[in-house]
Amino acid sequence: MTEQTTQKKYELLKDDTVEHFGRTLYRIKALITFGLVGAGQLGGYIETEKNLDHSGNAWVYDNALVYGDARVYGNAQVYGNARVFGNAWMCGNARVFGNAWVRSFAVISERKMIFWASNVGSENGTLTVSNGKFGLIVTRGCFTGTVDEFLSKSKEVHDDKTHHEYKLLIEVAQSRILN
Repeated sequence: MTEQTTQKKYELLKDDTVEHFGRTLYRIKALITFGLVGAGQLGGYIETEKNLDHSGNAWVYDNALVYGDARVYGNAQVYGNARVFGNAWMCGNARVFGNAWVRSFAVISERKMIFWASNVGSENGTLTVSNGKFGLIVTRGCFTGTVDEFLSKSKEVHDDKTHHEYKLLIEVAQSRILN
């Protein structure tokens, strides 16, 4: 029986790292040309090779971070300052970029499975809503939870105007992701 191996498409650069919440993440460098990535092109940062598959055209660009048990594979792309972590999976033709965070048990396999809005709330942060294994997941700052948990917490800690804005953004996210 012959074992099939996949050619390595990137390497971890041991001399180009960032420390992120006690984890060392390594910049990646393409070893071969694939998809829109040329051999020698620098990518973003990952913690281990388990975070980014060597098959397919998946890639982490710019200053994006992928770590923990997160996986990026298929043709998925992560770029900008986006972060994918926890047990999140990015696959298919999914794209995540900007300042979006995909975490917990999120499963993003196409572009419509994630929504984010920046410069929102009292701290002008980024609200991310994504499809998860158990329903929609909302991330805002250090909060991660269900839509109901988020709206309940928002009502507790924000003024009426900010809470109303969050409710409207959640409605848009639900419309885009679920319909």
